[in-house]
Amino acid sequence: MKDGKKLILIADDDVQIREIVRILLSAEGYSVLTAENGAQAAALASEEIDLYLLDINMPELSGIAAAEQIRQRFDAPIVFLTAYSGESDKVMGFSVGADDYIVKPFSNAELLMRLRAILRRTAAAPQKNSLAIADLLLDPERQSASRGGETIPLTYTEFQILQLLATNRKKIFSLENIYQSIWNDNAVGNDAIMVHIKNIRKKLKDDSRNPTYIKTAWGKGYYVD
Repeated sequence: MKDGKKLILIADDDVQIREIVRILLSAEGYSVLTAENGAQAAALASEEIDLYLLDINMPELSGIAAAEQIRQRFDAPIVFLTAYSGESDKVMGFSVGADDYIVKPFSNAELLMRLRAILRRTAAAPQKNSLAIADLLLDPERQSASRGGETIPLTYTEFQILQLLATNRKKIFSLENIYQSIWNDNAVGNDAIMVHIKNIRKKLKDDSRNPTYIKTAWGKGYYVD
């Protein structure tokens, strides 16, 4: 946040798109930083930035590669701008920690609506009570997970999925249920949600064949005991 305003970093090698989005977001009261390629975006990344809006196909460093570097240091939401809406592209983006996709061409109203929704989620009043799943402790206030005093790095979206399951124990969530609950939108496809679950399990070192934390109800979805 900068000067009391939400700070958004826009990275797009198309100067016209970059300028249109900058003007649009500035008019809505956001502070804006711009980058013309992925390398610049990664270099400008900081704790002050509240959201990253990254084009996927950029010179020097792609949006995917830039997001991967940003995710190693910061947890702010990442939204991709892309000319492609294929499932494989979305899965690739989610696998490096993206929170959402906006497909070009997009309307100004759609862009603002999606960004507001994400920023509302991240700014929502935190819950005070911690949640335990076996030896894993979830802290909704800090949006963090820990085990044996060691913090386990989860992206914002990964934490939201884990928290959703933990606060609704034994309830089976289908892949579509998970997406609609977290994004409040239509499902992007089963593969994308499965990538998030796979990433969470990998970070928790949870064996998918005999999981401790996120259980699988075959053919139905996922749940926490």
